[in-house]
Amino acid sequence: MTVVEIFYFEGCPGHAAAAELVARVVKDAALNVEVRHVEVANAVAAEQLRFLGSPTVRVDGVDVDPDADQRHDFAMQCRVYSVNGRLQNAPRREWIERALGVAR
Repeated sequence: MTVVEIFYFEGCPGHAAAAELVARVVKDAALNVEVRHVEVANAVAAEQLRFLGSPTVRVDGVDVDPDADQRHDFAMQCRVYSVNGRLQNAPRREWIERALGVAR
């Protein structure tokens, strides 16, 4: 079964937005996936988990952001994503769909 993990820490606004986006993609595509919310407790955990900030969305262990593998700034930080020239608190829908193998 495919697993979607949403890594977060309390205090960053993107967790709820990412969770809602993942839920919409899963529902719209009628997918049977397991969604896990993983709270990152501290800087040590952030480094161990290769946490790029809250929220981080991974499908089967791979970050949905295609450029994430080039980054090494693992820390307790709020993560923002560039979508159509604007910054927002959740990744692009297309990235999640691509990671889940859903064609639009």
